[in-house]
Amino acid sequence: MYYTFRAFRHRNYRLWFIGQGISLIGSWMQTMAQQVLIYRLTGSAAALGLMSLLGLIPLLPFALWGGSLSDRLPKQKVILVCQVLLMLQAFGLAVVVWTGVVQVWQVYVFSILLAAIQAVDLPARQAFTVDMVDDKADLTNAIGLNSAMFNGARAIGPAAAGILVAATGEGTAFFINGLSFIAVIISLLMMRNLPQSSRPVESSKLKGHMIEGLRFLFKQQSLLVLISLVGVSAFLSMPYNTLMPVFAEKVLFQNAQPVVGAICGVMSCQSPEALPLGLLLGMMGTGATIGALLVASLPDRAKRGVMLTIGNLSFPAMLVLFALSRSFGWSLLIMLMVGVSFTWQNALANTLLQLNTPDEMRGRVMSFYSLSFQTMMRLGGMQAGLVADWLSAPLSVGIGAVISLLYGLFVAIAYPKVRRLT
Repeated sequence: MYYTFRAFRHRNYRLWFIGQGISLIGSWMQTMAQQVLIYRLTGSAAALGLMSLLGLIPLLPFALWGGSLSDRLPKQKVILVCQVLLMLQAFGLAVVVWTGVVQVWQVYVFSILLAAIQAVDLPARQAFTVDMVDDKADLTNAIGLNSAMFNGARAIGPAAAGILVAATGEGTAFFINGLSFIAVIISLLMMRNLPQSSRPVESSKLKGHMIEGLRFLFKQQSLLVLISLVGVSAFLSMPYNTLMPVFAEKVLFQNAQPVVGAICGVMSCQSPEALPLGLLLGMMGTGATIGALLVASLPDRAKRGVMLTIGNLSFPAMLVLFALSRSFGWSLLIMLMVGVSFTWQNALANTLLQLNTPDEMRGRVMSFYSLSFQTMMRLGGMQAGLVADWLSAPLSVGIGAVISLLYGLFVAIAYPKVRRLT
């Protein structure tokens, strides 16, 4: 037990875990409520994909700049500014819903704003773990706990949002998300004795600073393979998340009626379709939390590459089973396993990237990782939405998962050094 939570020895990390954990619950509530809102306004899977795609507009120019920024300025300050902006974005979305003026284009604009802030925030947040953990031997544990925190919120947030949105509508979920940022802002302000990592770079040399990071990355084959695995998975497997409202309302809703009827029998439901969606996403988050705690418990010399390979193969395999399922009960169980395998892939890829990157390059490398993941996930969301409207949501998820599984097998055979990473 001590080994699993040993990063809590560090005061700054404890503050971060509490504050960010609360904030992430709100963020997942907003993610789920935003999907319900878009699907309610349009009834289109392609519209869900378009919301994902629009996030690319600010991502491409801001992501690399954000990584360079986190290598040049104190990460605490970068994250603090981003959290305040994210809070204002959530409150703004709540206002347009509550006032009854909300239209699809407004949700899209807020989605673009969210992606722009996250493009700067994410590399700094990922690289910030090193600053909060004084003993580098605890870094792997801290990264694993970060993933557990993220996915624990992924379990709680959508489930809570499912009940909340069903009872009161989407605006309440957006407002609660805005309030949740207060927790992480307070935790950041309470931190002490953080490393002063400010390394100013002249604006004329900023481009060279980013290119230096790219040159380092392209000389590291193992790091490139890790990023490619995450990128391919984000494009072909992760879009299942974009299509979850379709599964909840069209594919599994009838089979979920006993559950929906039982819950709506004890409370008034304005949007009953939100309940199966919240439960499915909540089970995925529960599985991901279990997987992340397993990662956090790994000893220093554990065979992380082997576990990563298992995650690379089992994540798309579980999605194939989910695409075939028409039973709500079986789908809940499969989503639990999707969560475990997803974390083994992504948390371990994140960990291995950070462990094999020098401190002075970490912000830029993590920005390339974030750029790959976010770009491919958003493009994947668009392609999955179009294929779902053309064929069906189960076929869209199933086809993407099969191709992703084949790439995972290729990497396992062609790059055995990835399996040997520790």
